[in-house]
Amino acid sequence: MERVDVAIVGGGPAGSAAAHAAATGGADALVLEKGVPRADRGRLGPDSTDAAGILDYWVDIMGIHPDEFDEGVVQRELNRAEFRGPDESATLTSTGIDSSYDKFGYTFHRARFDDWLRDRAEDAGAEYRAGVSVRGVDTDPAVSPGSDEPRHAVELASGDTVGADFVVLADGPQRTVTNRVLDEYLPADAAASDRLASRTANHIAYQEYRRVPEEVYEAVNDAIVFWWGVMPGETAYPWIFPNADRVCRIGLTMPIGLDIDEFDRGAYALLDADDESVPQGGEYVRRLLEWQYGDEYDVEEDFPLVEDAGKRNGTETYPISSTRPIDSPTEVGIAVAGGAMGTTSAFHEGGDHVAVRTGAIAGELAAAGDMAPYNRRWKEAIGDEIVRNVTMADMVADYEPDDWNRVIGAADAMLAAETGDGLLSQPYRSGWESVKLMVGYKWNKRRVKKDYVGIDESEYVY
Repeated sequence: MERVDVAIVGGGPAGSAAAHAAATGGADALVLEKGVPRADRGRLGPDSTDAAGILDYWVDIMGIHPDEFDEGVVQRELNRAEFRGPDESATLTSTGIDSSYDKFGYTFHRARFDDWLRDRAEDAGAEYRAGVSVRGVDTDPAVSPGSDEPRHAVELASGDTVGADFVVLADGPQRTVTNRVLDEYLPADAAASDRLASRTANHIAYQEYRRVPEEVYEAVNDAIVFWWGVMPGETAYPWIFPNADRVCRIGLTMPIGLDIDEFDRGAYALLDADDESVPQGGEYVRRLLEWQYGDEYDVEEDFPLVEDAGKRNGTETYPISSTRPIDSPTEVGIAVAGGAMGTTSAFHEGGDHVAVRTGAIAGELAAAGDMAPYNRRWKEAIGDEIVRNVTMADMVADYEPDDWNRVIGAADAMLAAETGDGLLSQPYRSGWESVKLMVGYKWNKRRVKKDYVGIDESEYVY
């Protein structure tokens, strides 16, 4: 049996960060990545699909400054985020959180980012195998790290087995391997495969790469734009993210399996009265472009798909975790990192920064020979960020279009009254609605902070 110190399942941001940290710490690190083909990547690599933007303070959470990247990773530097409701809008030019990065944020090419992380891990001494599928992990809890026999036997689809002292599960929000592994340590009535099943624990996202007219690009080339309250579903929203060369990623995220009869079709800008079901992603994007730009442009002619981008003909579909993050069964030397542990936020689709950070912590601890501190360490590193995301997602869970107009209007009033310290800095100068928004946020944040973990480490049985 082949033997390594740490086997890492998944080669995305979390997996490659774990490999880099482990190899830097002197461990033999092996990344096992199933891999998918992409039109814009010359080699097989991870399923590199998300909207791919980083805010200023996320740079510090991730621990990688964009100046370190290869050319072509960063697409656009940002100076604002625009939040648009059915009738109201607000523009945020500062996150209000201290950062070593002096811009509002940046967008980046996710496949190039993933490939850069892979190259960095390999340069540190990690081994990366693409085109390799993992079936499962067989663990003997009685075996200690460094023993003659490995504690974990990672079973590959090829029939081969890799022995490892530690395992990092970084297979993304679909958790193809993670759920099967965690089921071994959870009671049958609380199985991960039920609690974290993709259709119930994830949102679905869809985006298109479109080259937009000059005037449209000039309006958004230094901004990320979100629309709220224009399509049904909890934390469901479309967006525009600028890339280079007049290309924008135009997409949306929404819960899986919505029943359109539960919503008032006439209340949502992107629904039609005769819709018999919730529109597919491509139809939503077409409606968004027609709604915003159809009076001036022929959308299909003036916003063409860039067919040599993305996973398939200029389009991408991918899952995003909509659950709270989970602890790991560290007593048997297993850490779950990144999207697999639920750190990606369906509220704003941000996840790469926390994936890199959690992966790096897991790799560092594996190299040190002790995974026990992992659950404490990830909470210290990203707990505040996760609490903010969960709080906001909980607050807006039942919002309808009128609620979004009210809240975005209140946020706009707060921004007009603030003195440069961020969105929630001066509510008392901007009206009663702003006061209610601030008080509600603080109250919910205190509540969430007490219980924001989806699977607690105390639930695992060894």
